[in-house]
Amino acid sequence: MVSDVENTSSLFEIAFDPPPRGSRRSAESVYAQLRAAILDGRLVPGSKLPVERQSAVFFGVSRNTVARAYAKLAIEGLVQSRRGSGTYVAPKQKRSARKRLPTQRTPDPRLNALWQRPELAQALNFWHDNPRATAPKASAFLDFRPALVDPRLFPFEIFRRVSAKQQRRMELKPPAFKSPQGNQGHFPLRAAVATHIGISRAVVCEPDDVLVTAGAQQAFDMLARVLVTPGVTTVAIEDPGYPPMRAAFLAAGAKILPIPVDEQGLVVDALPVSVQIVCVCPSHQFPFGVSMSAQRRAALLNFARKHGSVIIEDDYDGEFRYDGTPLQALRSTATADDVFYVGTFSKCMLPALRLGFVVAPQWAMAALIRAKNCLDWHCPTLTQMAVARFIADGHLAQHVRKLRDVYRKRRDLIEEILQSDFSGELSPMQSHYGMHVAAFSTLSKRLDRVTARLLELNVHLHSFERYFFGAPTSEGLVFGYGAVDLKGIEQGLKALRRAL
Repeated sequence: MVSDVENTSSLFEIAFDPPPRGSRRSAESVYAQLRAAILDGRLVPGSKLPVERQSAVFFGVSRNTVARAYAKLAIEGLVQSRRGSGTYVAPKQKRSARKRLPTQRTPDPRLNALWQRPELAQALNFWHDNPRATAPKASAFLDFRPALVDPRLFPFEIFRRVSAKQQRRMELKPPAFKSPQGNQGHFPLRAAVATHIGISRAVVCEPDDVLVTAGAQQAFDMLARVLVTPGVTTVAIEDPGYPPMRAAFLAAGAKILPIPVDEQGLVVDALPVSVQIVCVCPSHQFPFGVSMSAQRRAALLNFARKHGSVIIEDDYDGEFRYDGTPLQALRSTATADDVFYVGTFSKCMLPALRLGFVVAPQWAMAALIRAKNCLDWHCPTLTQMAVARFIADGHLAQHVRKLRDVYRKRRDLIEEILQSDFSGELSPMQSHYGMHVAAFSTLSKRLDRVTARLLELNVHLHSFERYFFGAPTSEGLVFGYGAVDLKGIEQGLKALRRAL
């Protein structure tokens, strides 16, 4: 067993000036230096101080001298003694405020100017609500923000058993040490992904076509790194669309071209021939929720083949189909050379897993692997092993079926209330997929003021405005139902009725 002394000696690295030998102010010197370290934050609350019997090793003074210094610190409430354990820095100490330079009005020239662009910050912060609209903390939020999930629905007990089994396997047969270079992801997970999306989304691919990523956002970032030449490449995005996807290409230096969306999806006729990358959510557009029509799909694929462009297909919640004819993904055997298919486990499992994937053309895979290796070598192996087993054992399919039933009821309730109680003000867009419903405003209202008022009532609800890259061309509200139950939906829409 490792002793307290060994634990302390390995962690206590505060620079200390020992008092002169024979000094009568040794205790005062130890006290003053420790006090300064506590107040300026070098010794954080909960830090363990060296045991008194090791005072000569750490402070160069006697045990009694350190005991007197600790006693004085304890009187001031700066340290606490725990019987049989030692002396610790007390919690919640008042520290001297750090001196900060005045806020610069212009970006510091030492920073890459791309990361200072206001549209980039806005795109990455689109989930955040106005900080000035402070809500009371007495009750829980009703959260209608899209792309959120309800963790209460996840089968934690099953996943815990699966994870524990994989950890035991790793203990019995530890992974062999080898260079992570060229790591495309845990092969059983890539194989499980290929099987899962083949059944659920009709995506034809092999494990070698799959690259495991830390969520969909890293997938977008890697694609931007590999496909964009700064200041040259033009990227078409849906407008309105998913802001964090847009942010990845902005950060890579792409020229962003917003393309309008209507009831059939992306308006392909609005694409100029100069576009090299087209980003779309064809199954369930974000945030309008429309599905891209067969005619538009064919037109988009034809555009890519004719002009040598590539398509990035974001299928963030395509597993959740409730009615209508199943829509195949744009990625198929015939289009495998033109389409990058991005998926995530954040919606069908948990965002905290930070796992996603890209199904990529073979001509791009080597470059994507290098980009992944440059970022983090590979995703955590144990998590990949657990998710692979969770899929292979059928638990993901069972969980998705459960979520479909839950989400269908939530969607139906939102549409029913909107049609009955808001028929003169909000018109819901028909949606067969996903985790949110969009409703267009039929009246000219300041919906940003409405959502600010709702936040004061503990209700998170977004308007269309924050999803547009250019000037908003339509008004409406987005009702996410991944994180709010049936009772919460009724309460939230009653609050919306009052706010309107």
